[in-house]
Amino acid sequence: MKKPNLFYFLISLSFLSIFLSCGEKKTQKTENKADSPAIHTLIFIDKTASVDISKPFVAQKYQQALNSIIEENLRKSGDKFEIYYIHENTAKGRCLSLTCRTIMENAEGMNTTDLEALQTSYDLSIRKERNFVTTQAFARLNAQNDNASNRETNILASLPVIAKASELGSIVKVYYLSDMVESVKSGRDFQQKPPKDASEAESWAKADAEKYKDLALNSPDISMILPFEPTSSIKENNPTITFYWSKLFENLGVMNVQEL
Repeated sequence: MKKPNLFYFLISLSFLSIFLSCGEKKTQKTENKADSPAIHTLIFIDKTASVDISKPFVAQKYQQALNSIIEENLRKSGDKFEIYYIHENTAKGRCLSLTCRTIMENAEGMNTTDLEALQTSYDLSIRKERNFVTTQAFARLNAQNDNASNRETNILASLPVIAKASELGSIVKVYYLSDMVESVKSGRDFQQKPPKDASEAESWAKADAEKYKDLALNSPDISMILPFEPTSSIKENNPTITFYWSKLFENLGVMNVQEL
């Protein structure tokens, strides 16, 4: 009698496993974030003389970064993707603005067949949009800036752009593809005079943040994607400069800042 009992127990366990597995798959597909806020992606690409996109390491790193950003942030209708160039006139450097049109429908209550059809339709549509955005983003990344604007690096001018994006109620994610070396004639020039240590960097950041205290950045996610190889010297990849930016954003209420 024990063998049949064991047999029926194993059969029951198998059905339970299948049931839970199906339930897990359904949960994964129905958690499609159809009702979640849109993501507004802001990418600032350094188009000054200090960043050479033709270097294989820089090109590969930034292409991979763009691929990952687009894959993660472009999900459904309303997601926005914008690129600005960093140079002397960063505030007017917008070179790409696209909005996703793929509809991510709420799959709550659908049966398996309808879920699969919905997922297939979504996958095809979003892949087409992501491929288009990637092509456009790569074209902007590889574009050369031979104009006089490449002589200055005005990163601080990106702050009002971020604040404006934050007014719309979207989740704002900001990416700097830059060496983060601010260099303007009328302000900070880290090429000529970088912070000598962490204490000075923090002091400068606090003073500069005070000038932008009226901006409501609403705590976006900020990533600084640097063009430096792991073997770069401290003179080339100065840690006090990125520390300055971390402290500046912190003084403006932004806590999620990462360096990549």
